[in-house]
Amino acid sequence: MKLILTQEVDGLGAPGDVVEVKDGYGRNYLVPRGLGIRWTRGGEKTIESIKSARTARAVRDEDHAKDVKAKLEANAVNVKVRSGEGGRLFGAVTTTEIADAITDVSGEKVDRRTIVVANPIKSLGAHEVTVKLHDEVSATVALNVVPA
Repeated sequence: MKLILTQEVDGLGAPGDVVEVKDGYGRNYLVPRGLGIRWTRGGEKTIESIKSARTARAVRDEDHAKDVKAKLEANAVNVKVRSGEGGRLFGAVTTTEIADAITDVSGEKVDRRTIVVANPIKSLGAHEVTVKLHDEVSATVALNVVPA
């Protein structure tokens, strides 16, 4: 099945890309969630409008992304979580908790889907996560996981 992506899908493509996926994946996951639309000849205009909007946003946002990167890397972020004895956490620190903590410290709204955690954070202490702010701009944020 050929689809035109309307939003970024990890491991598949960016908005405006035409991708070939299995029928079930497209019909049951991508299309109902609004991540893609069926490819048609008339859809070529849609592709052009998506790509032109993405290009305009990228140019405008790259400078802003560099400013946000400087803010994020300047400060350490404290994430308060429940923990048991020995510093072990009840579960792992979620990207939503990290995004909320980053927003509190920097004042910049960070989408949880742009946060990349290499290994699940399951202990107190210092950790690092990467925040993908733009296609070419990523910030490394120092996290301090502290008991609540």
